[in-house]
Amino acid sequence: MGIALADKAVEYGADVDLVLGPVNIKPVSSSIKIINVTTAKTMADECIKRFPNCDIAILSAAIADFTPKEVKGKKIKKDSDQILLRLKPTQDIAGTLGKIKKTSQLLAGFALETDNETENALGKLSGKNLDMIVLNSLNDIGAGFGHDTNKITIIDKYNNIDKFELKSKDEAAQDILNKIVSLIQ
Repeated sequence: MGIALADKAVEYGADVDLVLGPVNIKPVSSSIKIINVTTAKTMADECIKRFPNCDIAILSAAIADFTPKEVKGKKIKKDSDQILLRLKPTQDIAGTLGKIKKTSQLLAGFALETDNETENALGKLSGKNLDMIVLNSLNDIGAGFGHDTNKITIIDKYNNIDKFELKSKDEAAQDILNKIVSLIQ
């Protein structure tokens, strides 16, 4: 979804920096500046570094909420039938950017939900100081990960809710960018 948004934003005339995790596809547009990252921490660092100089930030990556508390530099041998893996929370990129957002900036986030979808998305919208949130439900066939399609609901800071049918990710990206344009005019 992030790649579709980046390519579509270029069509709208935007200068695009794309902080991109490990993926098998790349943007079509060669004008997109790609910043490759491999961890939640490096993604957070790159987003936070770039945010003060951007007008619009769209946070579409599905970053893990937790990461291992301890990282081993070598293979963990199977000494028993069980292993205890301790986790720590990753940095909340949207929440961090929402705290430093200027009134001249627009911050759009994503919520991937399975239960109480609209309620949870509304909580993220206000709790993270977002201007809009794009809700994806894993309950919708063809939406979320591993598909070329997506079914989204966009909720803006004025509590307007726009539901869209299942579409290609390119078409969903256009719906998202059209909503952003309507909010900045």
